[in-house]
Amino acid sequence: MSYDPLEELRSGLREFARERDWEQFHTPKNLAMALAGEVGELLEIFQWLTPEQANAVMESARADDVEDELADVAIYLLRLADVLGVDLAEVAQAKLDRNRGRFPPDHVRSRADVPPTRP
Repeated sequence: MSYDPLEELRSGLREFARERDWEQFHTPKNLAMALAGEVGELLEIFQWLTPEQANAVMESARADDVEDELADVAIYLLRLADVLGVDLAEVAQAKLDRNRGRFPPDHVRSRADVPPTRP
C-alpha cells in the first residue's frame, strides 16, 4: 500500500474532531464559513502589498503568518470535503483535466483575458 499524505491528514482531522466531540459542529455550512474566514485572513496579509512585495512575502516577517493561514485553509477545505464525502484529490484532478480542454495553451498562453473555450 502506498503512502497517501492527503488521506493521512484527512484521518488525522477526523480523529482530532472526534476526540473533542466537535463532529456535531462540523456541518458543511459551518466548515464552509470557517474556510471563508481563513481565506479572508490570508487575503488580509496581501491586502495592501504591491505585486513585488506580494511576490517576496515568503522572505518577509509575514512568512510564518502565510504558512499558518494556508494550513488553516487546507485543513478546513479537506475537512469540508471529507464531511461531504468528496475525494478532493480525485475531483481536483478531474477539474484539471477539464481545464486542459477549456484552456488550450495555444489559445491562452501569456494571456489572462481569454474566456475558456467550450468543449
